[in-house]
Amino acid sequence: MVFSSLSFLFLFFPVTFLLYVAVPNAKFRNALLILASLVFYAWGEPVYILLLLASVLLNWLLALRLGSQDSGRKAVAAVAVIINIGLLVVFKYSGFLVETVNGLLRLSLPVPAIRLPIGISFFTFQTLSYVIDVYRDKSSVQKSFPRLLLYISFFPQLIAGPIVKYHDIKDQLARRALSFDRCAHGMKRFLYGLGKKVLVANAMAVTADYAFGLPASSLTAFAAWLGAVSYMLQIYFDFSGYSDMAIGLGKMFGFDFKENFHYPYSAVGIKDFWRKWHISLSTWFKEYLYIPLGGNRKGKARTYLNQLIVFACTGLWHGANVTFLVWGLFHGLFLVLESGGIIPIKKADKHPATRLLARVYTLFVVLVGFTIFRADTMAQAVQYLGAMFTGGAGSAAQLAQAVTYVTPWFLTVLVIAWITSFPVVPALRNRLCRSGTGATAYTIVSYSLSVALFALCILSLAADTYNPFIYFRF
Repeated sequence: MVFSSLSFLFLFFPVTFLLYVAVPNAKFRNALLILASLVFYAWGEPVYILLLLASVLLNWLLALRLGSQDSGRKAVAAVAVIINIGLLVVFKYSGFLVETVNGLLRLSLPVPAIRLPIGISFFTFQTLSYVIDVYRDKSSVQKSFPRLLLYISFFPQLIAGPIVKYHDIKDQLARRALSFDRCAHGMKRFLYGLGKKVLVANAMAVTADYAFGLPASSLTAFAAWLGAVSYMLQIYFDFSGYSDMAIGLGKMFGFDFKENFHYPYSAVGIKDFWRKWHISLSTWFKEYLYIPLGGNRKGKARTYLNQLIVFACTGLWHGANVTFLVWGLFHGLFLVLESGGIIPIKKADKHPATRLLARVYTLFVVLVGFTIFRADTMAQAVQYLGAMFTGGAGSAAQLAQAVTYVTPWFLTVLVIAWITSFPVVPALRNRLCRSGTGATAYTIVSYSLSVALFALCILSLAADTYNPFIYFRF
C-alpha cells in the first residue's frame, strides 16, 4: 500500500486515525498503531511480515542481553550487527554477489532469485541504530517488546523512511501529545507531500522513463538532457514528498520525526548537498559508520578514505548494482576534492558571484550522478552521458518524438518544480509573517492551497495516471 493510493487515502488512514482518536489510553493507542502497521505492511508483503517480526524480536532479545550484563557486551553487539547486515546481504545482495563471483572467476554458480522485502533497508537500519544505542548506553534499553515493535513497524516510516534513530523517538513511544493544531499541521504537511508526489514526481517520471528507455542509437542530446533533468526532479519530489507525508502522518499521531530534506538543490558544494539530501541516511552513516571509523580524527589520508568508504556504502545501500556503487563513489570523490581544498568551496561561498558558480557546479555534479544512478547498467550510463555531452540533434522524427513530451502541463510543472526546489516559499513566509495580518493571511492561503492540492491529486489518481514510488526499490 502506498500513501498516494485511493485505498490508503479513503480507507486505511481515516479508519486508523478515527480509531486512534477514539481510544483514550496510550497503551491501547500503541496497540492500535502496531496492528494497523502490520496490516499496512502485510497489504503488500504478507509473507515477509514474519521476517519483520522475527527481526524485531531477535534484536529486542539481543538488546535485553546488552542491557543486563557488563561482560561480553562487545561480542553480543557484534552478533547483532552481523545478523542485521547478514539479513541485508541475503535478501538484497546475494544475487549480485553470486553474479560478481561468476564474472570474476568464470563460474556458473546458480544465481538465487530472492524477492526483495519492501523497506528492508529502512527497518534494518532502524534495528541497528537501536542495538548500537543500547550498546553505547545500557539505560536506553527498551524492555517493552510492543514499544520496540511500534518503533520499527510504525507505518508512516516503515517502508520508505525517513530512517528514525531510536534515541530520537524513544520518549515518544511512551508519552506523546495529540492536539487539533498538531493534527492540522500534520495534515497540511501530508497534503503538500502528496502534491509533490502525484502532481510533480509523476509528471517528471513519464518523461524520464521515455528518455532512459530509448536505445542508444535513438538517444539524441535533447532527449538525454530532457530525461536527466526530469529524473533529477522526479527523484527529489518523489522521495521528499514521501518524507513530507511520513512526517505529517507522524505528527498527526503525536510523533515528531526529524526533517529529511532541506532544499538540497540550493546546496553550495557536495558536502552541503549531503547536509540537505536524505538527511536521515547521511546522519545515520555519520553516526554509526564514519565516526566509529575514526572520522576526521586520524589525519587527512584516513579522513579521505573514511569518506570514500561511507559513500561506497551509501551507494550500495540503495541496491545491488554497480551503478549505485559508482554513484556513491562519484559523490565521495567530489567530497574528498572539496575537503582537500582542490575544489575551493569554502572560498566560493564568501561572495555572491562565486556562490552562484558553486551552486551551478553542485547541480551539475548531482545531475551527472543521478544519470548514473538511474541507468540500469554502467554501459547504459556511459552511453547516456555520451549522448548528453557529445550526442547530435538526431533526425527530425526523433526530435519531434521528444518534443511531444514537452507539453504545456509538463512545462508548467517543470517551472513550479524548479522554483519550489529552492527556499522561495520560506522566504515569502518569513516576510509575510512579520505582522499579525500577514501571518493570518499566510495561514489561510497555505491551508487553502493544501485543500486545492488534495483535490487535484484525487483527480489525477482517479484518472489512473502513472504512480510509481522510486524508493520502494530500496
